[in-house]
Amino acid sequence: MEKLLNFSLLVISLIFTSCNDNFLERLPETEIAIDNFFNTEEDLVIYINSLYDFPGFELYFQDNATDNNATTGIREIKTIMTTNANASVINTGWDWSALRDINIFLANSEKAQISEDIRNHYNGIARFFRAQFYMEKVKRYSNVPWYDEVLTPSSEDLFKESDSRSFVIEKIMEDYQFAMDHVFENQLSGNVNKWVVAAYYSRNALYEGTYRKYHSELGLESTANSFLNIAVKITKEIVESNQFSLHTSNSKTAYFELFNQTDLSSNTEVIFSNISVPNIKDSGASETVFGNYEMSPTKDLANSYLMLDGSFFSQQPKYETMTFSEEFVSRDPRMSQTYSFPGWELFNVSSYSNGVRNYVQQFNRNFTGYHQIKGFINSTDQDYTNNIDVPVFRYAEVLLTHAEAMAELGLLNQTILDATINQLRDRVQMPHLKMDVAKDPILSAKYPKVNSSVLLEIRRERRIEMAFEGRRLDDLNRWHAGKLLEIEPLGLYFPNTGKYDLTGDGVEDVILLDANTAIPNSENREKNSLGVNYIYYRVGIVGENVDFYLTNGNSGNVVATPERGVFQEPKHYYRPIPANEITLNPNLKQLFGWE
Repeated sequence: MEKLLNFSLLVISLIFTSCNDNFLERLPETEIAIDNFFNTEEDLVIYINSLYDFPGFELYFQDNATDNNATTGIREIKTIMTTNANASVINTGWDWSALRDINIFLANSEKAQISEDIRNHYNGIARFFRAQFYMEKVKRYSNVPWYDEVLTPSSEDLFKESDSRSFVIEKIMEDYQFAMDHVFENQLSGNVNKWVVAAYYSRNALYEGTYRKYHSELGLESTANSFLNIAVKITKEIVESNQFSLHTSNSKTAYFELFNQTDLSSNTEVIFSNISVPNIKDSGASETVFGNYEMSPTKDLANSYLMLDGSFFSQQPKYETMTFSEEFVSRDPRMSQTYSFPGWELFNVSSYSNGVRNYVQQFNRNFTGYHQIKGFINSTDQDYTNNIDVPVFRYAEVLLTHAEAMAELGLLNQTILDATINQLRDRVQMPHLKMDVAKDPILSAKYPKVNSSVLLEIRRERRIEMAFEGRRLDDLNRWHAGKLLEIEPLGLYFPNTGKYDLTGDGVEDVILLDANTAIPNSENREKNSLGVNYIYYRVGIVGENVDFYLTNGNSGNVVATPERGVFQEPKHYYRPIPANEITLNPNLKQLFGWE
């Protein structure tokens, strides 16, 4: 009932805004409209709810085109790296309508006949959304114009130059702090409360602190620790509030359960969820999460999962040439709760032709051979599928943020590790991370600026725990690790052509033929020992007329995206201001080599 009552309020706001599409566009010019609104708490609630903008199921798509997930789809970073993109091509993101809506609220909330603490609660939510808005702008452009009042066509600041990153970030942190101090703690599920504010405040303080530390082009390295200290302070407050704890049950299912529930309102780990309501707001769950034709999890991410005993996968003999059936054996349980595994059954077949049985990859549709099951609703029950809540922000991230910030500040110790990283490992019954952990040479090569072996392992833990939740590109950006995006994403390994078992039952399922061998017609195809026709594929090198590519033609790893392009540093950590905006306002300046 709590979930439904909360959502009904959101529906009211959507009806209000959809029936009055021009209302916000006319404000503040239409003074009569202002005079007739913002007068009661109900008015403030309706308007505030129209500002909500949190990800739904698209959250599970946002690692696309990173080293976590190859994609055949169009992604901005992919376009930037593979084409000679300029400000005329990369022309999105410079939209200020949401900020205008926020500032209209803040300019008019004083009219409501309510107590100051209630007014400050709603103002705090508005300022939280303003901080969110500007944080995304800073991530894209670094320097942007700061506006904290409603502009009119005659406003002098309408065509001002951008403010510095330092100034804008200072204002963002002021907004977060105001919201932290004034937004009420107890709110209905699906509403922004104090702890939602705190979660995002800590996330972006960590982002800014690590970004400044590792990006010398800003010249702000000396200020990095102030933001890392904020991240520590806020995450500590969240932990000590005792409002949240990790969702635990069976170590083989607890992690996976977070991403396929119809009601997360009482889940102790979920700080904020994007809720669905039957017959009112569908979840938006998509079969595309599973990956055919669009998303393809990478071998690089798969290789990052530790062995069940806590050792590096790369320490296993011939780890690079393990087959699909071999590489899932004795791994971190989160691997088989994130990737489809040998013997996994597909029920939500939709456009997939293999039916309800142990799933066999379709390599002419999926381009690494791996599939994402985290966030995929594997059910034929449409009522269930339509009613899934999305865990937008989890307590697990708070623990990861605290550990990373403490490590970056040189304040990490075993007690902190046990209270953060090792809580995550306990959930899946993995061995504890120790301060004296050996340095993984593969991670060390990925992040050459990091000397601490335990910080490298915290980065691994973050990648594993948050895989496919949309954090990877931000993490690579703030760590100054964009060059990792150049690495060709690879998939399953095949030692040669021939027959292979992909379901883990000891019976071969597919036959790989070389590029010069024709696939027999249907009546002449072999059957395996279960009486099932083999699935045939022709393989070869990139560019040959085959079903899919292997790195060595007749052997090697599946090649997902042959050309990743070049990541130019520091340019590609940022985006250009659209060329037409520079034409409108010549005071705006491009940074870091964009034209």
